[in-house]
Amino acid sequence: MKGIRHSKIKEIVEHKAIETQEDLAEALRREGIEITQATVSRDIKELMLIKVPVGDGRYRYAFPLEQNVVFSQSRMARMFQDSVVLLDHSQNMIVLKTLPGTAQAVASTIDCSKWPEILGTVAGDDTIFVVVKPPEAVQEVLNKFQKLLQ
Repeated sequence: MKGIRHSKIKEIVEHKAIETQEDLAEALRREGIEITQATVSRDIKELMLIKVPVGDGRYRYAFPLEQNVVFSQSRMARMFQDSVVLLDHSQNMIVLKTLPGTAQAVASTIDCSKWPEILGTVAGDDTIFVVVKPPEAVQEVLNKFQKLLQ
């Protein structure tokens, strides 16, 4: 079922401007595939979909043209500058607030960075939790994030 769903997602994303996870879920439902938001989120991550600008400040999901497009320092900086509006932290957790609809794309660039002090991310629509280990590395990661915003 997952393979069929991924195939259908590829077809949908290549032929329609899908701006949000809900848009994708709705398009899948119209194709007869019942799906939850959590599954859509997982599929987006597994398929390595990225958000690309379409104008008027809007973004749509797309497949990267090349594998190395998924992560580059310059792409990560652009994503941060275009999307991140607030950084904060508590103990070993960093919280990033983003513009609505951009958290998944920003979290994906963080995950692809493979920074050893980052255990992983959890992203919603406009909020990302970044788990850092050890807790003493939080300030170092915050400094890296702040540099990306400049």
